[in-house]
Amino acid sequence: MPQDFWASTGFAALGRTAEGLVATDAWLTRFAARPELEPPPEAGPRERELHARFIAEPRADLAAALDALEDADARHNWAQFLRFRDRVLAHPTLEACYLSLFGARDVDISPVFVDALAQVIVRAALDGTADAWLARAGELLFRKQRVSVEGGQVLAADAATIEIYAQTGGFGAVGKLLRAELPEVKMDVLNRENAPFYWMRDELYGFALDLTPDREGPAAFARVLERWVARLAGVRVAIEPVAQIRDERWRWHVGLDVDSSALLDAIYRGETVAPRDLERLVLLFRLAFADPADAIAEMAGRPVYLGLAVHPDRTLKVKPQNLLVNLPLSHRPQGA
Repeated sequence: MPQDFWASTGFAALGRTAEGLVATDAWLTRFAARPELEPPPEAGPRERELHARFIAEPRADLAAALDALEDADARHNWAQFLRFRDRVLAHPTLEACYLSLFGARDVDISPVFVDALAQVIVRAALDGTADAWLARAGELLFRKQRVSVEGGQVLAADAATIEIYAQTGGFGAVGKLLRAELPEVKMDVLNRENAPFYWMRDELYGFALDLTPDREGPAAFARVLERWVARLAGVRVAIEPVAQIRDERWRWHVGLDVDSSALLDAIYRGETVAPRDLERLVLLFRLAFADPADAIAEMAGRPVYLGLAVHPDRTLKVKPQNLLVNLPLSHRPQGA
């Protein structure tokens, strides 16, 4: 049975068109409840007035009210948000807005809002699913992970949740030990017995995902990436985990994060890569285009290899935009 999840994205409040998700007043005003924008008890009258006016008129020009704010931090936070709001309103869909971010050299909105867009777009791509592994794997596209690699087993846990657990002593009731270079923390590792509970704890980000090759995690992540490409690039691809790249005709690869991009580049050039760095390349995938015409001529019928690697500090931040910007597409997605 399909499940609802990630309600805080405001997905239910968005408009829908054949082209994608459309920002509504109801969706925009949800941001007023964010801690960065909610006036604290000590807030001045102008900050409270700005907050109230935004809720009443979420599309209003608030530049003058912004300049009049008493508190510098509030002025900074509202400036960041209003830049994001204006960027959203300048595009017909959230998908088009997201794609537009990566056409320029520098992304001009705060990372928190980039992740907010990614999350709600992933939510739309996964709409109707009842598969907890898909939803948990989808979190990798907008939440930083802390990764443990021991004895061939790869576990990914939400980095912010790990830090909270380490500070408060909040431990999962069952699960495997996740060693994260922080005080040892137990988290529930998603499995067939506890998967139904994901839907009740979806925004606690409290499940670890087993990314060990041949387990459910890598396969689920591959399905998420397929849906991501289909929704944002309009291209059907098939993605499957692979143990290694054995391809004399290897011509194209995409790193799904900063570290895997560098590692794959070095391997492709035939450079010697230290074993400790190779171990950080935890997953590889093979991508094939359903329609060879969707790839540039030189890549027609050839696979693209994808990599996922952890940073030396054992964190992982996926850059889902890499799949949209760096795939050898014969036509760029509208807005990119």
